[in-house]
Amino acid sequence: MKRALLGSFANMTMPELSLMNDEGFTTARLRTEILSGLTVALALVPEAVAFAIVAGVDALVGLYAAFLVGVITAFIGGRPGMISGATGALAVVMVALVAEHGVEYLFATVVLMGILQILAGIMHMGRFIRLVPHPVMLGFVNGLAIVIFLSQMTQFKVPGTAEISGHGSTGGLWLSGSPLVIMLGLVALTMAIIYITPRITKVLPAPLAGIGIVAAIVIGFGLEVPRVGDMGSIQGGLPQFHVPLVSLTWNAFWIILPYSIILASIGLIESLLTLNLVGEMTAKRGGASQECVAQGIANTVTGFFGGMGGCAMIGQSVINVKSGGRTRIAGISSALFLLMFILFGSSIIEQIPLAALVGVMFMVVIGTFAWNSLTILRKVPVTDAFVALLVTVVTVEFNLGVAVIVGVIVSALAYAWNNATRIHAHVDQPDAQTKSYIIQGPLFFGSSAGFSELFTPQEDPETVIVDFADSRVVDQSALQAIEAVAAKYEAAGKRIQLRHLSRDCHKLLTKAGHLMVDSDDDPDYALAVNYNVRTGILDASH
Repeated sequence: MKRALLGSFANMTMPELSLMNDEGFTTARLRTEILSGLTVALALVPEAVAFAIVAGVDALVGLYAAFLVGVITAFIGGRPGMISGATGALAVVMVALVAEHGVEYLFATVVLMGILQILAGIMHMGRFIRLVPHPVMLGFVNGLAIVIFLSQMTQFKVPGTAEISGHGSTGGLWLSGSPLVIMLGLVALTMAIIYITPRITKVLPAPLAGIGIVAAIVIGFGLEVPRVGDMGSIQGGLPQFHVPLVSLTWNAFWIILPYSIILASIGLIESLLTLNLVGEMTAKRGGASQECVAQGIANTVTGFFGGMGGCAMIGQSVINVKSGGRTRIAGISSALFLLMFILFGSSIIEQIPLAALVGVMFMVVIGTFAWNSLTILRKVPVTDAFVALLVTVVTVEFNLGVAVIVGVIVSALAYAWNNATRIHAHVDQPDAQTKSYIIQGPLFFGSSAGFSELFTPQEDPETVIVDFADSRVVDQSALQAIEAVAAKYEAAGKRIQLRHLSRDCHKLLTKAGHLMVDSDDDPDYALAVNYNVRTGILDASH
């Protein structure tokens, strides 16, 4: 997947520079980090405003969240190079809360959301992201690329007529005629500049060059095209400390708790998957638990300063990495630039044409989408291909959190079914009095029924040996299956022996109170185990 992620966007990559060399931190490295931060800040403005509109709150609520979440996670997050801020995945959940209870309940919800994320980090729940299969990650990447693309469609509507939803606009008038042609031309020009710039110079990040040149053309020639200011004013002051005006009652708590759990889960899933993605792109590992705590602290603080909360942003993270951002300086500078835009530079930033920012995000889409998945889906197992497509569709139609959970569940069920069908036995009967079942495949809840069906107690001879050399007893269902089979042979007046149980199986059986080991002179296996139905004990025989 890494090759696909870097494929079409690879031309934007700044040269890999070491953070430290023999002479220390270089001026060139610092310049690259700061310019990368500026590029990201410019791309953050319309996104933060749009997501605030999605959530039904003032534009500054989104901008403050982008600044506070961005700067805090840049300082203490688990992956230098990641960018966090207000996101659409969270905004679409917030809109119902704001509509029904008001913005103060949103701020309280964000505070509780942050606390839950901090607890998740302390309990090291971030490690569970390792359980996300590769097909789910592939679907996540493709789904997010499509969502980013669809979200840019709003910019092709006549300003003030589009009703923004989670992935784009649900209404409004499309641009047509000359305005549409100019808009498309400027988008194409921005993308061309981003593609060409690295071939001319690597001093300036390609996205920043695209934004700057297109903005100069639009302002210089006075072209009538949609601009950042058309989405809403970004002028404001410093965020102020504000305790959410919510009554301290159980009723209020039960209102915000479900939203907090959903937001915390979605935020952590998106952040941890972005952490893995950025780590893959930069060939460096990140700290999942540290990222959980950082996201939690950021959201808790943001809730007390009038922000709508946030999480990692894959689009802006890709822009940062491809612009050369590799350290915390890039993330910190992007947040500080955003704050300066709010305090001092709103009149300038509001003149930037949306076409330039759309062009940048389209290049992000090209670089994020795993294009090789279009061919490898025909080569991988059908289940993996189905999961990847399912996660992509659910991400687009619903949200990332639901998509990942669905993908993991389907993958787990497919894995369990695959292992359940692997249980079988090689039968050997050396003499008329003895029959041996050599079990092959794992014995667990999914295969316990199939395990029981392997045996024929009424037809078997007096002594039956069940050999687990090629199997493994996994859980309580497996123990019950063994007991059930042993009881059938005991009821038929026949003797059953269990052989070659591995050490961990012995431990599991002993812990459950079913196995008493008298001898263990083999370092890997017990010699045999006899089941006594009267005492309920599996005794090791010699």
